[in-house]
Amino acid sequence: MRTVIMGSGKGTNCYSLLDAFASGLLNTTEIIGVFSDNPNSGILDIAKGAKIPGLYLGPYDRLNAEKDKTWIDEIKNLNPDLIVLAGFMRVLSKQFIEAFDSRIINLHPSLLPCFRGLNAIKQAWDAGVKITGCTVHWVSPDLDCGEIIAQAPVRVMTSDTLESVTAKVQAAEHMLLPSVVAEISQGMKPCE
Repeated sequence: MRTVIMGSGKGTNCYSLLDAFASGLLNTTEIIGVFSDNPNSGILDIAKGAKIPGLYLGPYDRLNAEKDKTWIDEIKNLNPDLIVLAGFMRVLSKQFIEAFDSRIINLHPSLLPCFRGLNAIKQAWDAGVKITGCTVHWVSPDLDCGEIIAQAPVRVMTSDTLESVTAKVQAAEHMLLPSVVAEISQGMKPCE
C-alpha cells in the first residue's frame, strides 16, 4: 500500500510510522513520500534521515485554487493508496479531499466527536475531563467529522499537568496510528 504522510510540525507521528515500517509492523505499507507546508518542520528532517523523499510544497491554502492544485498534482504524481495527515495543521479543501476520495486519514488529539479543531488537548484540559485520548478518522469535508476508525483513551490523573497529559496523548498517538495504517493495508475501507 503506497502511503504518503503530510505534516506541519516536529514529525513525531511520522517517526512512529517510519519506525513501525522499519520494524516490519505495517504489513504491505510502503511509505513513498512526506510533504509539509512548513519549510522548517521536523517531518522533513525525519524523512531525509529515513531516505524517504520529503518535499516542502509551500504554504497550503485551501482557498487558493492554484496552490491547492499544486499540492494535489504533486501528491497524485506518487499515486498513493493512502494519505496520512500526521500533524498537518491545515484544513483541506473539498477539491483535495475529492481528488483522493476515501484515501485520507487524520490523527486527531482528542476522543472525537469531542474537542474538534485546534488545541484539542488544551480544550479537554480546560473542560476538566477525566478521560481524553486520540482518534484516527477518515477525512471528510467537515472538520474532524469523518468516520472514526479507532480511538485510544488516556486517563487524566489529579497529579497531571497540561504538559503531562499532552505527553500521554502523544504516546497514545504513536501506538494508535501505526496499528491503524497496518489494518488499512490489509483492506479496511470506510463504511459506505
